[in-house]
Amino acid sequence: MKKALFIGMLLLSLIAIVIGISVSIKPKEKDKEGGKVVYFTSDISSKGMMKILEKVKPKVEGKIAIKVHFGEKGNRNFINPELIKELVTNLNAVLIETNVLYVSDRRYTESHKALAREHGFNFASIDIIDDEGETVLQYNGKHFKEVRTGSHLKNYDTVIVISHFKGHVAQGFGGAIKNVGMGMASIPGKMSMHASAIPQYSNSRCIQCGLCVPNCPVQAITIDPVKIDEKKCIGCASCIGICPEQVFGVPWGSTDGNTFQERVTEYAAGISQHTNMVYINVLNNISAHCDCIGSAPPAFTDDIGILASFDMVAVDKACLDLVNEQTKLSDAFATHSHTSGNHQLDYAEEIGLGSKLYQLIDID
Repeated sequence: MKKALFIGMLLLSLIAIVIGISVSIKPKEKDKEGGKVVYFTSDISSKGMMKILEKVKPKVEGKIAIKVHFGEKGNRNFINPELIKELVTNLNAVLIETNVLYVSDRRYTESHKALAREHGFNFASIDIIDDEGETVLQYNGKHFKEVRTGSHLKNYDTVIVISHFKGHVAQGFGGAIKNVGMGMASIPGKMSMHASAIPQYSNSRCIQCGLCVPNCPVQAITIDPVKIDEKKCIGCASCIGICPEQVFGVPWGSTDGNTFQERVTEYAAGISQHTNMVYINVLNNISAHCDCIGSAPPAFTDDIGILASFDMVAVDKACLDLVNEQTKLSDAFATHSHTSGNHQLDYAEEIGLGSKLYQLIDID
């Protein structure tokens, strides 16, 4: 009898240990009541993406846009187009992006589209939503009273935001918040988040072609020598894109890290409050750097899976927790990207963008 009791107790102890191990590899928030639902699959394939789609499909209606990052020239870490091809064609959706602030192929609409097709996004229509200007949306925040997005955004009833979750030198990590806030902002909007100063400029580069003068909407530029009138400049960044000699540039170091994260988060809030959105994050090729880098930095951890939610804060927090747990680090991106992204989540919750509390539901 005693022997049977001992064996029974031993078996119960072993079961408890196994359960403890299985729970420990999931984010701690998964069992908290009242958390936002985040769906998870470890199947990073077209089939896995379609399983995720079925969970968020009840909120997908009307004309559908898929917001995705096409990847900088030379980068290969961006989302594999084959991963989303079936989802996009199934929904008859349009792929959308905005042009970037800095000078590259992705600054100009035609070369941006050409690069997207070169990277394999050739199975659907592509809409660079700020190609014909911007829409100004009212927003009552600490940093902004209005946010600027592409004028074509109003053409869509639902935006599925598909984000590659990875590191970022200023944001700590880039997920749904960054893909909406920075990724859907017009060029002037991007400038207002990045910079706390007017564009920097170098007279030694100037060939006095004069292109910048008529293209400045507020006549703030004079040449010989080059000068920007700080009182007139509105930070639209037109001069950065128009100059063939790259005389003008983004003052990258002018905004401190927390301010930058707060600005991006406010833009995400301002844009999303006017648009029906669902959020899908892909956890693979997780490197220390953004897909805007013109190279393919190595991943610092193994692939994890695909997550989805109706709450962009919850899905980003779940991704962060999974990366931290897999790497056994308290803040993996602070270690690998040298910037913590925690402040964006804290600020997002503070301004009511979403909740860090979530329930992780495994759909495999």
